[in-house]
Amino acid sequence: MLLWSSDFGNHLRADDPPGKDSKEPAETVTMPVDFIFLGNYLSADPEAACGDCPVDEEGQPTGPECWVRVINDGEGTEINMGKFTHHFAFCADWINGTYPSPKEGSPDTEGYFVTPNGDRLYVMSAGTVHEGRLPEHPEYVNSWWRDPWTVSGGTGRFEGATGSGMTDDYNSDLDSYSHHHWKGTITLEKGKQ
Repeated sequence: MLLWSSDFGNHLRADDPPGKDSKEPAETVTMPVDFIFLGNYLSADPEAACGDCPVDEEGQPTGPECWVRVINDGEGTEINMGKFTHHFAFCADWINGTYPSPKEGSPDTEGYFVTPNGDRLYVMSAGTVHEGRLPEHPEYVNSWWRDPWTVSGGTGRFEGATGSGMTDDYNSDLDSYSHHHWKGTITLEKGKQ
């Protein structure tokens, strides 16, 4: 399906006929995306900039909140992008599962996918990680989250990209990875996809 971008101004040149906009809208294409990827938790440690994390003598969080800095890198595939790597860095509440932190001044929240040629697609999700599993999950799932994700641009073929969808993610007792399945749509300038 082709869409016309509505992001253009009303700037007229002297030789334009009245009512004619001098900038043609960029032709775009919207397509489904289906990201499947595994993440490695490189960090999930308390960080003062994320907020407070009171702990007891054994180092266990005592609540009511415990903000930690999560850094997660990994790789996966998407039918249109092929193989990609990802990087996420954000503050999360270890006790209540909320991510990213709403605290003003908390470290930058960043998330992106990178194709083999170096193009980046900037993405982020926000929501809550839930303990346990849903009935449709395998027995080894120990926590899960299904939250909205959005695209906020990119580089190379993803410059000016928009999009959104839902996550279907979980952590497992079988391994130390985060398991991700993001479905949705992305809109790109025609010819960049």
